[in-house]
Amino acid sequence: MTTSPAAAATATKSLPVLDLSRLDAGPAEAEAFRTDLREVTHEYGFFYLTGHGVPAELIERVMTTSRAFFDLPEDDKMAIENLQSPHFRGYTRVGGELTQGKVDWREQIDIGPERPALDLTADDADYLRLEGPNQWPVNLPALEEVMTQWREELNDVALRLMQAWALSLGADQHIFDEAFAVKPSTLIKIVRYPGKSDPTPRQGVGAHKDSGVLTLLFVEPGKAGLQVEKDGEWIDAPPLDGAFVVNIGELLEVATDGYLKATVHRVISPLIGTDRISIPFFYSPALDATIPLLTLPEELHAPGITVDPENPIFSTYGENSLKSRMRAHPDVAAIHHADLLA
Repeated sequence: MTTSPAAAATATKSLPVLDLSRLDAGPAEAEAFRTDLREVTHEYGFFYLTGHGVPAELIERVMTTSRAFFDLPEDDKMAIENLQSPHFRGYTRVGGELTQGKVDWREQIDIGPERPALDLTADDADYLRLEGPNQWPVNLPALEEVMTQWREELNDVALRLMQAWALSLGADQHIFDEAFAVKPSTLIKIVRYPGKSDPTPRQGVGAHKDSGVLTLLFVEPGKAGLQVEKDGEWIDAPPLDGAFVVNIGELLEVATDGYLKATVHRVISPLIGTDRISIPFFYSPALDATIPLLTLPEELHAPGITVDPENPIFSTYGENSLKSRMRAHPDVAAIHHADLLA
């Protein structure tokens, strides 16, 4: 008898591993993959994804170019500091972001879809302020090129997963497609966690849930630090060779009325003398899109979405995203969106 990925992960106290190429191995194997996908995201909310088809050469270029960005002179990075962007794009210095009100020990650049800012009126939704251009380093033109290709590749992987989830939950394969068809709100973060200990490691990223639909995370090989909460304990999730770490966000919890749960996770900073590059890709629909609500088969019990007065979950993605950005970057909010803080 074959052990399910969820059962194997429970036995080893690790994350489940799923192979996306099983979708191309015939109808029976594709159905088995979708069952495993539903079960591991119901029980864990996190898993490793292999067989994704993203070229190894592109992964190598992404990691090399990301290293090159952080190796730029400080003046080059600060020239595109996110304090200049009302859209929360650009470079964030070490200590410039908060999670749960506490400082995250990392530096990063935030990259969204390359679009012009909207000409908004007082009647427009506040979250539309997030639409706008990126900031790119003048002395590293390769960054825009490689990250544009990265976005396109990961868009394809994410859409395949969304369609597989839909089928696994008894819905039409394309039920989610429309929300992502026009102006999806993808976000790439290129993050460097510098070594820090005094005497214990610092919070790289505090415990939190992701606000979108799903996240595809690639971590520099050999660099641990990610931890996922399961049944009140923390599971270490070190990188698996060539694999992405996938987790669902709050909007997929909304879509399934809590059957799939957005899972709390955190990152512990590496010790002094080391660092860690991590590149999460957040896949979310258009800012004004409302995620479809699924009617699940009777055998799938949906307990309802998480109720947390400190962290309300909104069905319209833009509201969820603006909530998260304002909390994470209060300095940007104070400069560009003081009226919303009031």
